[in-house]
Amino acid sequence: MSLSLLKNWRSDLPASIVVFLVALPLCLGIALASGAPLFAGLIAGIVGGLVVGTLSKSPLSVSGPAAGLTVIVLAAIESMPSYQMFLLSVVIAGVIQVGFSFARGGTLSEFVPSSVIVGMLAAIGLILILKQIPHALGYDGGDFEGSFEFFSSGGNTFSDIARGITGGIEPGALVIAVVALAFLFWWDRARPGEGALRFVPGPLVAVLIGIALNAVFALAVPGWHLRPSHLVQVPVAETLTGFVGLFTMPDFTAIGSGAVWITALTLAIVASLESLLSVKAVDEIDPQRRTTDKNWELLAQGSGNIVSGMIGGLPVTSVIVRSSANVAAGAASKGSAIMHAMWLLLSVALIPVALNLIPLAALAAVLIAVGYKLTKPALFIERFAKGWTQFVPFVVTVLAILFTDLLIGIVIGLAVGFVFVVARNFRRAITFACDGDDCLVRARRNLYFIHKYELQRELARVPDGANVLIDLSSTSYVDLDNVDVINAFIKGAAYRDIDVVVRGDVARRSAPLINARQSEVVYA
Repeated sequence: MSLSLLKNWRSDLPASIVVFLVALPLCLGIALASGAPLFAGLIAGIVGGLVVGTLSKSPLSVSGPAAGLTVIVLAAIESMPSYQMFLLSVVIAGVIQVGFSFARGGTLSEFVPSSVIVGMLAAIGLILILKQIPHALGYDGGDFEGSFEFFSSGGNTFSDIARGITGGIEPGALVIAVVALAFLFWWDRARPGEGALRFVPGPLVAVLIGIALNAVFALAVPGWHLRPSHLVQVPVAETLTGFVGLFTMPDFTAIGSGAVWITALTLAIVASLESLLSVKAVDEIDPQRRTTDKNWELLAQGSGNIVSGMIGGLPVTSVIVRSSANVAAGAASKGSAIMHAMWLLLSVALIPVALNLIPLAALAAVLIAVGYKLTKPALFIERFAKGWTQFVPFVVTVLAILFTDLLIGIVIGLAVGFVFVVARNFRRAITFACDGDDCLVRARRNLYFIHKYELQRELARVPDGANVLIDLSSTSYVDLDNVDVINAFIKGAAYRDIDVVVRGDVARRSAPLINARQSEVVYA
């Protein structure tokens, strides 16, 4: 780790512990939802921190197994003869992502409207809260950590909550969740800015409170003591050989399988999209407003998937839940992402039994607190104040992700966002005015093909015998469709006794070069 990372350890160390506590249930839950070995999720989390975290130029993004890939991974694992064949797909997907990097595919993320990015963050915050409510109530019948989909086996997000309520609330889980959540909100407000306490991460204390309360319940209130099904369940290896045996190699003999390549391409495209959107979102909430090289990020993500697939892990992406928790915890550099992976590796290798004492209700409280920070009411008020063109795509993105899944919701949000972008460009771009025989046709901004009809309409209003000035001085670009309209008007003006003057210089090469008073617009 470089000196530039070490100098931020006071911020990154406590943040890394927060991210570790958020990542632990997510890694296990995503593996469970994907139909993969539980340890595969932990491998992906470790690789995401150590490999991607080291290579990435994003200071705050955290990578690991992604909930957005669970459906693809589950379908692939179920359809392939062996898990080792699926691992080969992960390795190939990583190679394809490296190819995307050299093809500069990362620049595509810059075309995503900010309203969609903020809507994605708010939606994930709501989903975190809703998906963790059953755990807080003591209902652990679903894979709530591992799926961001609205519909689940046998119901949906809201029916799962209803089952948690009607199926019988576990008093011990509820007490642990409420106490831990109350502590977290108090800690955020009351924690001192100086002294040793400022290095203590609140989520770690909340988890320790949960463990202590459950131990007290075992002695004082046995009916409230949580069973193992309500606790974290990390795979436990009795020996070093057993631990090494948890890792798996891909089956390279299946390199010619069409199913392997189709899965690899699908994973590469979806994982790249999710990573780019996540990194862009993290850049927007970075307090220092640093900008990540998106093409280099694809190289880092591809390298991570190659390593993860080679040792038995799930595919990795930049993950917005862990990344936003990292930002909220005050991380200053990518040292936090790297250290969180070290805690994952050391804990599963050395103290898996201790991890299995953590109540899921305590981790639910941590995730609910993270979700609240992502979707505070003030965020909705702020977006509403920016106007309908920002608020509508934001709300549509939130609702679409909430009631479908992450990727479908983002696509819907993008579609609505682009509709508003096009609508804004359809607003009046050309003004027309006449004073006697002197007329003015002025372009207020750059002219694209969607302005062609408006330009034709305004030029048609110029009366015969007039002196008309076509003012393009406010433009830096006029596309060829509009140039053709201007040329056609100039050619016809001689037959209508119209004197035409064109004013304004536009960028060479990408647009026509305009000179004052000429018979025809010429091209650069």
